[in-house]
Amino acid sequence: MSQIEQNRRFMQCPAFGEAMSQSDQSKGIPAPPFGKTPGANVITLPSFAGALRMPLYEDLLDARRSKRKFIDKPMTQAQLAFMLWSTQGIQNTVGDVATRRPVPSGGSRHPFETYFAVKSVEGLDPGLYHYLPDLNRGEKICSIERLADLPDDETISQMVVGQKWVTSAQVVFFYSCIPYKAEWRYAEHAHRVVLIDLGHLGQNAMLSAAALELGSCCIAAYDQKLCDKIFALDGIDEYTVYVIAVGYPAD
Repeated sequence: MSQIEQNRRFMQCPAFGEAMSQSDQSKGIPAPPFGKTPGANVITLPSFAGALRMPLYEDLLDARRSKRKFIDKPMTQAQLAFMLWSTQGIQNTVGDVATRRPVPSGGSRHPFETYFAVKSVEGLDPGLYHYLPDLNRGEKICSIERLADLPDDETISQMVVGQKWVTSAQVVFFYSCIPYKAEWRYAEHAHRVVLIDLGHLGQNAMLSAAALELGSCCIAAYDQKLCDKIFALDGIDEYTVYVIAVGYPAD
């Protein structure tokens, strides 16, 4: 097995439940401390209150929390479009090599695709969809394609290893990775960069949801094979890497 194949396999999530059952937490071992013990030369910086040129950004960061309870209220198409654009929209391109988007990405490779399950969005039939950012380069609009009918709640729950609360979200985003987009530039070093990029994407998604007064929760526990099967991904050259549930929070 080549290094690239090993790295791709490491990025995937084949047996999350089994790994959790073997963790130190499951064995009752105390959690590690929140931070390292400080040394003797501690300096406390002054308050940053008033330092921000965009003070609402502080409120946005304060508001960002993982939400797992959603009320039955449909999202608007504009809200959905902003969630799509803010994580993967194409602002401009650099020749035929790179794209500039609202999220950073090593080498501007942006190796992700956005699939999503719509349960309740005004004017959209429930179903499975795929975002097509290349059709709207430099525009503040989004094109999507419908792929299939929406699976039942039991299947959606199984896709995230039994987390039934996810079925109350208005939209569930499933992000896939096409690793060769990054491997083309970074070869066997690509996968570490891709995992960093995934964190950028998740934070943008959560801040965007907070700006829309929506709740969100990033999910790393999912059934790799089932998610790939539902969205017709081959699990080798494209596979699921992240799930984010979004909706109107109950609190």
